[in-house]
Amino acid sequence: MSPNSSANSTPESQPWWKYGHVWLIIAGPVIVVIAGFITLWLALARPDPVLTEDYYQRGLDINKTLQNSQMSMTPATKGRNHAATPVQDQPR
Repeated sequence: MSPNSSANSTPESQPWWKYGHVWLIIAGPVIVVIAGFITLWLALARPDPVLTEDYYQRGLDINKTLQNSQMSMTPATKGRNHAATPVQDQPR
């Protein structure tokens, strides 16, 4: 047998960038880094709006308005409950 026989020869090695699975391994972190830069760009380009200085007082005023509107619904609530009362239990 000759020393150049195909049974004893090892395959010739290629550079690392010619293997497809290497690019699959590299692609994951590269995509994450790109997504991070896109997120940073979005955060800097579209900042959140600033609240007004009196946001707490405005919230309290809104709550007072809602409470007043619920009190104005009291007659309707009583009428609804009265209509749902069986005839024998209704006051005469």
